[in-house]
Amino acid sequence: MNTARRLALIAAGSSIMAFNINTFVRAGNLFPGGFTGLTRLIQECASRYAGINIPFSPILFLLNAVPAVISFRFIGKRFSLYSCVAIVLTGLLTDFMPPLFVEIIQLHDTLLSAVFGGILNAVGISLCLHAEATSGGTDFIAIYIAEKYSRDAFSYILAGNCVILVVAACLFPLEQALYSVIFQYTTTMGLGVLYKAYKQMTLFVVTSRSDEVYDLIREKTNHGATSFAGKGHYEKSDRIMLYSVVSANEVNVLVSGIKKIDPAAFVNVIKTEQLGGRFYRRPKD
Repeated sequence: MNTARRLALIAAGSSIMAFNINTFVRAGNLFPGGFTGLTRLIQECASRYAGINIPFSPILFLLNAVPAVISFRFIGKRFSLYSCVAIVLTGLLTDFMPPLFVEIIQLHDTLLSAVFGGILNAVGISLCLHAEATSGGTDFIAIYIAEKYSRDAFSYILAGNCVILVVAACLFPLEQALYSVIFQYTTTMGLGVLYKAYKQMTLFVVTSRSDEVYDLIREKTNHGATSFAGKGHYEKSDRIMLYSVVSANEVNVLVSGIKKIDPAAFVNVIKTEQLGGRFYRRPKD
C-alpha cells in the first residue's frame, strides 16, 4: 500500500508538472527553476539559433544523470529510484501529452502564466516530496544540503537559478527573464507552505508533567529534549520547561498531544532559522 501511495503521488505530481510546462510555461515563454528551466533554455536556443526542435525528455534525462547517481550513493537508493520515476514520467508526459489537455488553457497574459504556473509547479513538486521522492535536478542538491547542514535550501536554489535567468535575459527578451523570476519566486513560496519537512521549529513547553510530555516527543518524532527547572510566579508553583527542536510538519501533532496530557501546559513555538549540532532526520530509504 505504501508503494502504491508513493507511485500515485509521483504520477499525479509528474502529470501536473508536465501539464504546467505545456500550458503556463510555454504560454508565457518562461524559464522555470532548476534543470527544467535549463532544459527549456537549451530547447529555445536550439530552436531559435539553430532551427532544431529538440524533445524535452532527452535533455532532462541527461542533465539529471549525475545528480541521480550522487543521490543514489549519498541520500537513499529507493528514494533515488522513485525520484527517477518522477523525472522519467515528467519528461515523457511533457513530450507526449495529448493536445486536448494542452489546449485547455490558452493564456495571453504573461503575468498570469507566471503566477499560476508557479503555484501549479509548487503543487507538483510538493506531491513528489510527500511521496518521499523528488522531481530531480536541483531538488537533489537542496535535499542533500538540508540533510547534511539542517538548512532550508530552497532559497539558495532560487538564488542559483539567477544564473539561468541572466543567460536567458542576454539571449531572449528581458521580459521573459523577469516574468520567470516571478514564476520561480511563486514556486518557492508555494513549496514553503505545502511542504515543511525540511524546516525546524523550536518548542518551549512549560508543564508539570514533563516526563509524559517528553515521552510523547520521543515517541512521535524520535527527537530529544532538555529540561529546565523553574517556578511559576503567578501560581507560586514549581514547573519544568522542556526545550526541543522538531520538524515543522510534526508541530501540530505534538501540540495537540501535549494539550491532552496537560491541558494547563504553556507551549511556545518559534521558527528555527539556523541549527547546529545533532538533529535527527529519518534516513531516506
